[in-house]
Amino acid sequence: MNAISSRKIGSRNAGLGTLALLLVLSACTPSAPQPGASSQATATATATVTVSASPSASVAVPADSDETAPPQPGDKVISSTITHDWSWPGPSAPFQTAHQNPVPIAPPPAAPLPTLYAIGAGQHPSDTPPYDQLSFRFTGGFPSYDVEVVPELVADASGLPIPMPGTGSILEVTFRGAQAHAADGTASSVKSAPAPSIGSKALTSYAPAGDFEGVVSYGIGVGRPMGTVPETKVRVYEVEKIEQGQHLYVVAIQLEATAWQ
Repeated sequence: MNAISSRKIGSRNAGLGTLALLLVLSACTPSAPQPGASSQATATATATVTVSASPSASVAVPADSDETAPPQPGDKVISSTITHDWSWPGPSAPFQTAHQNPVPIAPPPAAPLPTLYAIGAGQHPSDTPPYDQLSFRFTGGFPSYDVEVVPELVADASGLPIPMPGTGSILEVTFRGAQAHAADGTASSVKSAPAPSIGSKALTSYAPAGDFEGVVSYGIGVGRPMGTVPETKVRVYEVEKIEQGQHLYVVAIQLEATAWQ
């Protein structure tokens, strides 16, 4: 059994643990999260910087060129946090962030786990440093997640490789204690998403790799800048916000694009 298969089996076992806990606690009826409340995160990052504000304050967050819909009255940022500052999440230094959520996270008819609502993509060439971004918008709360560079993207359920042509390397983000399907399990919960081929030089493409037993995973195609810069730095933002009337918990994966300027 290769290392990737072992990692996928580990993810599946973690998902089974989440499912088992959900079944045990399903008789309980915890109170629903209040607007503005978010789970506490434990991030194993080299450097962590936190910026927070009251709902009415202005917060210095990345530009919203990757928003999934035009801004509306009532849209606001509640908090913004850098969970992992610029570094390379290689095989020996993956990013890992843990969030503690009640199970279920809200009583029915709400979904029992943080649920992927939308995906956004954008380029930010005027920022310092410039970067490309892929953002995952959840309802209910922030899931836990791992981010690391992998040699190939492997489907969670089947173990088969998923082609990602035109990429220099592949970044995999694995959300734990999350789902990307509707309550009946027959349809995706994602309301909007960009085309799989992003086409940017740093962020080339993305692909779903699994939505199985509380584990949701995606591959992100990363361009290879040049021989002298073999590793693309990555930063992860979390933004809690109200957008289009939805209380969203955004995990934004940012790829430094300096080498292509």
